[in-house]
Order: sequence, then structure tokens, then C-alpha cells
Amino acid sequence: MKLNSLIISFLCIATSALCMSSDLDKYEKYKSISRVAPIELTDVTYDDLTSKPRDFHVAVLLTATDARYGCVLCREFQPEWDLIARSWNKGSKSDDLKLLLATLDFSNGKEIFQKLMLQTAPVLLLFPPTVGPFAKVDNAPVRFDFSGPISADQLYTWISRHLPEGSKPPLVRPINYMRIISAITILMGVITLFTVLSPYAMPIIRNRNLWAGFSLIAILLFTSGHMFNHIRKVPYVVGDGKGGISYFAGGFSNQFGMETQIVAAIYAVLSFAAIALSMKVPRMADKKAQQLAVVIWAGVLLCMYSFLLNVFKTKNGGYPFYLPPF
Repeated sequence: MKLNSLIISFLCIATSALCMSSDLDKYEKYKSISRVAPIELTDVTYDDLTSKPRDFHVAVLLTATDARYGCVLCREFQPEWDLIARSWNKGSKSDDLKLLLATLDFSNGKEIFQKLMLQTAPVLLLFPPTVGPFAKVDNAPVRFDFSGPISADQLYTWISRHLPEGSKPPLVRPINYMRIISAITILMGVITLFTVLSPYAMPIIRNRNLWAGFSLIAILLFTSGHMFNHIRKVPYVVGDGKGGISYFAGGFSNQFGMETQIVAAIYAVLSFAAIALSMKVPRMADKKAQQLAVVIWAGVLLCMYSFLLNVFKTKNGGYPFYLPPF
């Protein structure tokens, strides 16, 4: 009996060692297949790689990059997936942290897609170890569904969150030299163009009247409620219920698009009248023409300000003041 027990124990130990050795050989075998890019799988290699036992993690991207299947998201994400695999395989990480990244395209794994009953792609499956210190009781794969375009950084963060604690390589994007060269070329072209055109452009750029005009337009635009219209999506005009059109909305919390333009025009006329009275009229040499200009611009100022008060009274019916002629 003792001899039989020793033989059985020896066989169990030997079997366990052989399984662990086989598992180790499987990890090294697939790791050596592709040391930088993701491992390309088929139906057979997928079953072999994800079979039990295993003491390593496996991340498999099930995708369909062939143009026949019309999966634009699959083709767009493939370079990001290659970046994740390259960063992981080439980066420094903990010795006991084992992860293999693989790709199963629909062209090479139709049986697996049918077995998993996948109707969409891409889909990422992360298989945890079944033996070893990081083995889980529930060793079913964790699934990541792509609801839309995502970056390599987002998926890499998700994978890292499901891996054990330990040193993990950072995600490193390659330097885009063409973009740098293009940016430098464009910058040099802009500098050259500015140098050539500066004798003609600088007088225009430094023109005080031009900047004053732009500033005045911006002030009139925003003080009249232009941003309010964009934020609230107000109507341009509405009917008054009597067959006519209402240009002004009652109350201070409402307004129409046409109302904004009318108020801006009032402000513009008042501004030009004030500028004319303060800057243009004093420079006139003819006294009679100067007196006439004062009367005209003062009349414009009075009428437009009276109209502005009338609009204000329309918005607020309880306002008691007004100016003639309105």
C-alpha cells in the first residue's frame, strides 16, 4: 500500500511538472512568434493559446480589417492596437507579469466568431491566468466592447486596470518626423511671407481707425445680445397673433434675433453721432456748416435715444419715462 501511494504521488507530481513545463513552453513559443507586433491567430491557435492551464494573461482583439466586411472602426483602431503591443513587448515590466497580445481577424477565425456569437467587431477579450499566483476563481475572459472610436491610451488603461500590481511599460507613441518637418516648413513659409509682405501689411495692421472699427463692431455685437441668441437658440421673429410680426419680445429674459439687430443698429447710430459731435464737428472750418452739423447730429442723437427708450418701455411696460418724438 505504501509503495502504491508513493507511486501515485510521484505520478501526480510528475504530471503537474509536465503541465507547468508545457504551459511555460506555450508562453515562450507564442512570445517568440512576434516580439513586437500582436500575434496573428487562427481558429486552431486561438483555441491553443486560450486553453487551460495557463499562468499568463492573454488579450485577444477580435476584428475584421478586410475591406469586404466594411468595418471602418476595425481598420482605424488597428494601428492603435499595434502601438499597444509594441509598447508592451518592448517596454520594461515585472518578470512575473506575463501578458500576450494577439489578433484574430474574421478572415482567419470564422469558427471562433460563430462560437462566441459575435455580431459586431472589434471586441477585446482579456483572459486571466488559470494557475499560478495571479489565477482567479472565475477565469472567464473580461470583455471590452467598442462603442465608438477610442485611442490606444484608453484601451491600455483598461487593460492595465485588469492586470496585477507591478511595473508596467508606458505607452510610447513613435515620433512623427513628417509632422515635425511639415510644421517647420509651414512655419518657415509663414515667416518668409510675413517678412516679404510686412512693408505693406504693417501699416494696415497698425492702423488705429481699423482697430477702432473692429472694436466698435465687436462691442455692438455682444452688448446687443448676440451670444444670448446662440446659447438660447431664439427665433428670429414671431407672429403677434393678429396677422402681424413681433420684433421685440416682452420681458428681459426673452428676445428675438431681429430685436438684437435693431438694438445693435440703434447703438451704432448713437455711437457715430457721439463720435461726430466730439471729433468731426469741432474740426469744421465753416461756422455755419458747423452749427448745422451740431443741430443735425444732436437731432439724430435725440431721436435715436428716444427710440431706444421706447424699445426699453416695450420690454418693460411699467417703465414711466420717455422722450419725444416717441
